[in-house]
Amino acid sequence: MESTQSPHQDKELSVKEEKLAEIEINISQMEHEQPEEVEEEEEDEEALPHSEFLDIFQEGLARLVQDPLLCDLPIQVTLEEVNSQVALEYGQAMTVRVCKADGEVMPIVVVQNATVLDLKKAIQRFMELKQQREGGVKHVSWRYVWRTFHLVFQGQKLDDDKIKLKDYGIRNRDEVTFMKRLRKK
Repeated sequence: MESTQSPHQDKELSVKEEKLAEIEINISQMEHEQPEEVEEEEEDEEALPHSEFLDIFQEGLARLVQDPLLCDLPIQVTLEEVNSQVALEYGQAMTVRVCKADGEVMPIVVVQNATVLDLKKAIQRFMELKQQREGGVKHVSWRYVWRTFHLVFQGQKLDDDKIKLKDYGIRNRDEVTFMKRLRKK
């Protein structure tokens, strides 16, 4: 079977794959290995204070986020966000652009075979992380939000949580809009 990509595209793809593998290894090491200093201190039955450990971890994450593949991620990145970005690069996920009434567009990452419910949960997680980073509203009643607004794609309401996004025709980088429900009389 012949490749439909040019040699330049193949080389670019293999470079991306190598970088992603390197990033995954770094993340794995950060999760499972402790710095030598921590191991030595534990032998002395003294551990790093939690705040110092967090500082070391944040520094490591900041270095990872400087990689060109991860540069779109915030400094206070979560493992979930890194995994989503890696899944995007491998084509295992897609970005759905969710438009709010105030014009703000939220880039929401979901797996390729996501359902409407998965999209709703990803929107909730995106907003929670945004609020944690920026401050502001501490609690949002998502039950109220989903009773008050529909998600709409090309005029079609996404009203069945069990249906897959691709069954509605939603693909990578498509726009979905919040639309206020009409009151029943």
